[in-house]
This record gives sequence, C-alpha cells and structure tokens, in this order.
Amino acid sequence: MKILVCIKQVPDSAQIRVHPVTNTIMRQGVPTIVNPYDLFSLEEALRLRDKLGGEVTVLTMGPPMASEALRKTLAIGADRAVLLTDRAFAGSDTLATTYALAQAIRKIEETFGPQDVVFAGKQTIDGDTAQVGPGVAKRLNLLQLTYVSKIVSCDKDARKVVVERRAEGGVQLLETKMPCLITMLEGVNEVRRGTIDDSLRAARAEIVTWSAKDAGIAELAKCGLKGSPTIVKKVFAPAPRTERAFFIEPQKTAGDSAEAVIGAIFARQSSLEGDMAKLAGSA
Repeated sequence: MKILVCIKQVPDSAQIRVHPVTNTIMRQGVPTIVNPYDLFSLEEALRLRDKLGGEVTVLTMGPPMASEALRKTLAIGADRAVLLTDRAFAGSDTLATTYALAQAIRKIEETFGPQDVVFAGKQTIDGDTAQVGPGVAKRLNLLQLTYVSKIVSCDKDARKVVVERRAEGGVQLLETKMPCLITMLEGVNEVRRGTIDDSLRAARAEIVTWSAKDAGIAELAKCGLKGSPTIVKKVFAPAPRTERAFFIEPQKTAGDSAEAVIGAIFARQSSLEGDMAKLAGSA
C-alpha cells in the first residue's frame, strides 16, 4: 500500500512576533517546526503501513531549509521524502500551493507508483485556512474526507476506507473508495518518537529534491505570486486583555460552590439572569 503525506515547515507560533510599525510577521530568528497537525496525519499513515504493509512518502513545498522538516519525518518512520523547491513558488497562496503540490503528486505517482491514500493535516498554524488539503483533492479528482478523528478500517483489497468524521452536532461514520485524500484532526493519536535506526537512516538519507521543471510544472504563471489572487491587507497582534480572572472562595459543599460561581457570574453580567429567566419561561 502506497501512502503520501503532505507536510509543511512553519514558524513556531509560540515565538512569532508582529512588527510594531509594518504590522508584518517577523520571521527572522524564529525557529521552524513541522506543522503539528501534519504530524497526526503522518502517524496515521505510519499505522496503516505497519498494519497493511507498503511505504510512506512525505512531500513538502518550501525553501531548501524545509529539508530539515523532512528529515524529522524520516526519523519518525517515513520511508521517503520529497522536497519541492523553486524560487517560482515564492509568495504562493493556497490556490498556487495546491496547483504545485498536485503536479508534484502526479510526478510522484509517475516515479514511485500510484498512491492509495493522501494524508494532510486539517490546516497549518501559520495560515489556518484549511484549504490546501481539499484543494489538492479537487485538482487530483480524489474523494476527500476532512476533519477525520478516527480511521475505523482500511481494506486495501476492497479499496475501501471507513472513518469517523467530527461534524457540528456529532460524529459521522463515512465510507469511501481509494484513492482518496484524508485530513486529520489534532489530538487523534500519539505521534511516535521513532527508533534509533530511523534517526540514523534519516541523517544519511537522500532527500528527493525537485524544481518546478523536475516536477513537470510547465505553467509557472499559476505558481508563486503570479498565481496567487489572495492579497493580505494587514497582519496585527491582538490587543492584550486588561481584564483579569477573579477568585471565588471555595464553599463547604459542591452545591454551595456552584451557587457562588453562578452568583458571581450574574453579578458581573446583570442582563444574563433576566435572559435565562425569559428562555425558561418560553420553554
């Protein structure tokens, strides 16, 4: 079974700063990490491989330094890593990114064989659009399952995948055929640490590196800034909250403590008690 995982190297959001004058993200000196959501997808891919056999290929688009992120995925257990890097990709929005990734996936299938399942994280922590996974599926005409919380079963002979998908108001149980694209939610598994052998293999592994030409991307006008209709007007840091949490003394019983909390809430939001009384009366 052949599985592909799309990842992205992103700035560590815990250390990102916004320039006070230009209101742009200051990336200088900010360490980069593998997008956390992508790691959950990688773990699911590795679990399928361990159970059903096959290989896991990891793909990313980015500058040459993105090879560091790919080596981390190899250290975790991936079998192959492909880096799509070219100056033509600079400034890509989600539309241009999905075009380049889709072309690279086609090249991967030509080189290493058809992929049964493509995985991606639900979104990235630097963009938060959740558009790249579905966009790649659309360009490749793949069936897609988004916001997946659990892979219930995968039958490579019957070419079927059954998953649980988190939806508003509950959980959906869905079945689809392969090939398909799956985007995983956060916290659905525990990402493995990888073995010493995997770490040694990752250190000496050759990263497959493709330029736009190598990946067979002929229409460069669809890449980078030229192929990106999205315009970011402004980036700003939210103003820090001045209101502080208040402390409620614990009471003798749980019921008394609950009454104290409710009383404190009503005291700070005077209209809330009247609104709740109206709702209770109309029920």
